[in-house]
Amino acid sequence: MSHLPGTGKTVGILALQGGVAEHATLLESLGAQVRLVKKPEQIEGLDALVLPGGESTVLDRLTRLFGLRQPLMDAISGGLPTLGTCAGLIMLADRVEDPVAGQQTLGCLGVTVRRNAFGPQVNSAETTLGWGNPGNQVDVRTAFIRAPLMVRASAGVDVLARYRGEIVGVQQGKIIGISFHPELTGDTTVHRHLLSLT
Repeated sequence: MSHLPGTGKTVGILALQGGVAEHATLLESLGAQVRLVKKPEQIEGLDALVLPGGESTVLDRLTRLFGLRQPLMDAISGGLPTLGTCAGLIMLADRVEDPVAGQQTLGCLGVTVRRNAFGPQVNSAETTLGWGNPGNQVDVRTAFIRAPLMVRASAGVDVLARYRGEIVGVQQGKIIGISFHPELTGDTTVHRHLLSLT
């Protein structure tokens, strides 16, 4: 078991709402210990963090309600390897092009996102994407569910995946943001990438 990339590592999953169980199953299959994060003190001692999909406006409200907004910002900007999927990507973004009134983000990732950009034509669609730097990509089997789109990536943000020419996967330092859901297909590529940053 020691050859698994998650062995000896504790990965937190923000567990206020959204696709928590699927991420937990995937991370545990890679040998990681999973901690469900619902309180600020549960962030301490993590090796990595996942902000799952769900409803970005609900996650925003609950994060503030539970006193997690500032502790999350501090941990992520302090270098905690973090993966945000779908709504988690929206939470990480420094700008939302079409926010709901009062919607806030953590502002840790230099991208502008458009919520539900792909619309119903890609609703629940499974597809295969190239993942990684150009010339060194691997296939990722994944799903889009009312997915956001990254309409802008700042300097210092590496684009790791595109779909139909649009940006759907990025990395900035130890922060990974993706529009899609690899946890729904069981593809471990992106989660392995996260664990490699620990």
